[in-house]
Amino acid sequence: MTDDITPDLDLQPEKPHSARFWNYLLGGTDNFEADQRLGEQIKAEWPAAVDIARASRAFLGRTVRHLAGEAGVRQFLDIGSGLPTADNTHEVAQSVAPDARIVYVDHDPIVLSHARALLTSTPEGATDYVDADLTAPGTVLAHAARTLDLGRPVALLLLSTIGHVQDPIEAARLVRGYMGRLAPGSCLVLCTTLASPAVNAANESYAASGTIPYVASTADEMLAMASGLAIPPPGLGPINRWYPEGTLDPDVDQWGFVAYKE
Repeated sequence: MTDDITPDLDLQPEKPHSARFWNYLLGGTDNFEADQRLGEQIKAEWPAAVDIARASRAFLGRTVRHLAGEAGVRQFLDIGSGLPTADNTHEVAQSVAPDARIVYVDHDPIVLSHARALLTSTPEGATDYVDADLTAPGTVLAHAARTLDLGRPVALLLLSTIGHVQDPIEAARLVRGYMGRLAPGSCLVLCTTLASPAVNAANESYAASGTIPYVASTADEMLAMASGLAIPPPGLGPINRWYPEGTLDPDVDQWGFVAYKE
């Protein structure tokens, strides 16, 4: 794991960690042996885990490029950003629209220790980091307003994040709470794991490791998160089908959509 971290931060390397686990699945180096063991265990039980991690990153790239380009969105709020990897939201958005403004949100001290790697920007745009919890929308948006104009459209990104809210009714209420505070023309980019016996079993093993549990969602539960929003084609479905670039990859158990507030 990189040494470029806050010296007095207790990283608890003996315990697996959700951000480091995801980093390991993506082939990164910001992880410890405990994260690697959990990654190998989950891959053995559910080999699709790596495909889902990679598909999620590709979905981020395609949606952000589309929104910053064709849709003309200039503001992005990425909640649950995790550890920095290649092609972060600000890199993708500002490669299309140099004046794009991006705020990352995470409440994890490990992610916070890497925040300075995210705080780069084009001269025309801006990038910021908010240390706050997904479940506190008032706090998140108050801090985000230092960089974003919440009176104008914002793209809210919840990518492989909402499953940390274990009650589906609360998850839907929370997402609607965010979107209700954003301006018309804003959009929601969401993806999460589709519930199935295999997925649920893997998530139980994941939670048994001691890391923060992640709960898969049904298609109906995902649609409830977009209540009151318009979901244009291709609608809700496997994220690899969302305007694929090149050959269509096999379907993954990670579903998502882009939905708009009218």
